[in-house]
Amino acid sequence: MRTFSIYTLGCKVNQYESAQIAQFLEELGLSAAVSGEKPDLAVINTCCVTGTASAKSRQYIQRASKISPAGVRVVCGCLPAMKSRENPPCDGDNVHIISSRDDLAQSIAQIIIGHNPLIKAKNGLKIKDGMAKFAKYPKLPPLSSFKGHTRAFLKVQDGCDGLCSYCIVPKVRPDIQSKPMGEAIEEAKALVAAGHKEIVVTGVCLSAYGRQTVRRSGDQANRRPEEQLNSGTVEQEKKKEKLTDLLTALARVPGLSRIRVSSLEPGDISEELLDVFCAHSNIMPHIHLSVQSGASATLKRMCRQYDAEELRAKIELIKRRLDRPAITADIIVGFPGETDEDFQETVELAKWAGFSKIHVFPFSVRAGTAAAKLKGRLLADVIKNRAQILRKISDELGFKFREQFVGENCTVLLEETQPISGLNERYFKVCLSNKTCEQKSNALITVKISENGSDGVIANP
Repeated sequence: MRTFSIYTLGCKVNQYESAQIAQFLEELGLSAAVSGEKPDLAVINTCCVTGTASAKSRQYIQRASKISPAGVRVVCGCLPAMKSRENPPCDGDNVHIISSRDDLAQSIAQIIIGHNPLIKAKNGLKIKDGMAKFAKYPKLPPLSSFKGHTRAFLKVQDGCDGLCSYCIVPKVRPDIQSKPMGEAIEEAKALVAAGHKEIVVTGVCLSAYGRQTVRRSGDQANRRPEEQLNSGTVEQEKKKEKLTDLLTALARVPGLSRIRVSSLEPGDISEELLDVFCAHSNIMPHIHLSVQSGASATLKRMCRQYDAEELRAKIELIKRRLDRPAITADIIVGFPGETDEDFQETVELAKWAGFSKIHVFPFSVRAGTAAAKLKGRLLADVIKNRAQILRKISDELGFKFREQFVGENCTVLLEETQPISGLNERYFKVCLSNKTCEQKSNALITVKISENGSDGVIANP
């Protein structure tokens, strides 16, 4: 076994974990297969957040078997963790389904040894020095480089127990874990040393970094006795590392030009968090909120931990503290029971907030969630129409947001060379107008925005 390929579905967390797997396989002595090459090992890192994602994951597994029929396939990620009928069958020695993340590194190493008689005969020693390394890593090792990406992802949190009615994640990633701050800082330093100028801090529920539950402290009285016990005392909570502590420490890492924070829960936006944003110029003025709806009635059915009034208050706070921040949002349309009035409340919230981009998710039934049993399902055409309306509004709001920066300078981290383009501080695309400008990917440059466009702006270097 010499070569491998990795197929990744899903979120930033999965992308980060796939990068970990790739690095680990290289440490074991394997090489990434080149384009057109049949890999000896295909790793499919699956997603199951929706039924469609599960179906795509199974398609990737089948595709891997066609690309390399004699190759070994390893199926990991969220789909195996569901342990449901959606899981692909194990069709013999060539397919290995790994449901646990805790021993993923050791499982992969043992699979490689098992499929290489020469290595197996000598217990994996002397043939590949890297093969002995897996004993050092009960879990996957920290990243030293986020290969193939300009911006590096840094996963610092895993797990969710929020039990939002539409979400399957608490069933596949139930264990709340936070990477110790010291380890996160060392990993960030390694990523900077590898040449990454921007790090995106991410997690399954990043707002819960340093906590034992994603539920906010104000919800303590509503927890069951055993949950109150597990959550610890107030004094214990105060001693724990918090997201604000982590961001402060990351902001001080030498050479780290940019820090971007992935999705945050609206209820966890605080003065303390925004103090950190304001204190460090290398933390980007961009906050992505998991909004989901602008109607309190819908939010209640979703089992979210805030209502529309609190949501507006948090957005007002962000705007008051930060200089023209980019506020992007996830919104689900067509949730069971969502009336025309509820949808209109969401539209009005989006316009009032001036979101710079909205990721619109048409509701689809996810087996295994509470929402799958809710009454009041909407017709597919109604959901589709609402999604189209909100996407159009997103385009209009994005154009309006970018317009205010025409004539101003911004810094751009170049990621594409044809055309030469990248993202600025506020997370919108900037294309360089000078065709003869010789700039390489990963360059951080200052430009002047000269013209707004439908999907970004044009700037002069």
